[in-house]
Amino acid sequence: MDESIRTADAAGTGQDAVADPLQDRLRQLIGPMIEALIRAEIDHVLGVVRYERGGAARRGYRHATRARTLTTSVGPTTIQMPRGRLFDGGGTTSEWHSQLLPRYRRRSRAVDETVMGAYLAGANTRRIQRALQPLLKGAPLSKSAVSRVMRTLRERFDAWREQPLEHLRLAYLFLDGIVVKVRIDRQVQTVPVLVALGVDDTGVKHLLALRLMGHESRAAWRALVDDLVARGLGAPILVVIDGNAGLRHAVAHTWPGAAVQRCVVHKLRNLEAHAPKRCHDDIRAAFHAITEADSLRQARAASARFRRTWTRRAEAVARSLDEAGEELLTFFRFPRSQWKCVRTTNMIERLHEEFRRRVKTQASHPLESSVLRLFYALVHSGQIKLRRLDGWYDIPRVVAQHRHAAA
Repeated sequence: MDESIRTADAAGTGQDAVADPLQDRLRQLIGPMIEALIRAEIDHVLGVVRYERGGAARRGYRHATRARTLTTSVGPTTIQMPRGRLFDGGGTTSEWHSQLLPRYRRRSRAVDETVMGAYLAGANTRRIQRALQPLLKGAPLSKSAVSRVMRTLRERFDAWREQPLEHLRLAYLFLDGIVVKVRIDRQVQTVPVLVALGVDDTGVKHLLALRLMGHESRAAWRALVDDLVARGLGAPILVVIDGNAGLRHAVAHTWPGAAVQRCVVHKLRNLEAHAPKRCHDDIRAAFHAITEADSLRQARAASARFRRTWTRRAEAVARSLDEAGEELLTFFRFPRSQWKCVRTTNMIERLHEEFRRRVKTQASHPLESSVLRLFYALVHSGQIKLRRLDGWYDIPRVVAQHRHAAA
């Protein structure tokens, strides 16, 4: 191959091939802008501008600057960081620290959010370094740096789990448990994460609570429900749950006036568990005739046919259907536009799918202390987008009808 061609190919795959003159120029300009902002900040704190003799108005003094590298959205930039000391009274002083650029901050918040988003999307540290190379421009990004970025989730998560809920105008509440594998006491164990997802009167979905428990007992669900009430959550119009007996008891005890919908997907799985695999197609067809009927009257007729048929073929299947009772058909009392959403807890299962996709890239399972923060971050970082409930425009009518009935 001709030497000039090899040279051109090498240049085409190098850093210069993706050089952006505009980005380079912006990087040259942003350093002086940041320095000017921080100088204005220290001028305000000290009460005097540089070289001014402030007399009694002076609250401290400057001293030598220090070079500091900051990675922003246009790459790494070296700035001269002003330094100063403040009078404390009694003849003592303390070091001044910038609020605009706190100590040890080496990246702008926008860069940290980008790193966090890539990590939560399932990328490991090496993939993040490669993906963000045009942004980082050679700035260091070690495993410990990624860990420090992720540690900021702790404060956000702790504040979220104690956030008051009295302002939330709750319409529907979805409760379900998600089974995950975590490392507890140096062993990988399968445990449930209890999830509460609310829908307000505008159809917007809100992640309300996450709780990792040893098992889905009555006490575990009571603890989660009691926490929601203690944070000010009002009684929902409709609660959508799976078939867990402990959860059903907790809902009945706390919100006795709420309508309850049993998840039809969970019930179908339960029906299939009571029969051999060769019967599953017939069970699904007969069950869908109930849950996908055009009216409550047709659903009840299909339910009666199901019982007659499966009492003869597999009595345990018919008994399992009877166990759910009318709570399997509660969704028919709500607007048709919402039927598909309010008859299952599938929106919570979406959390589980994203969580499994995320941990698949890691060499080990998450610790007990980090699994809940990861679930929280997937939602609040936008990795999982909670779109409005189908038929959200009909919720005000449901709320008005509920208030009229209560009055």
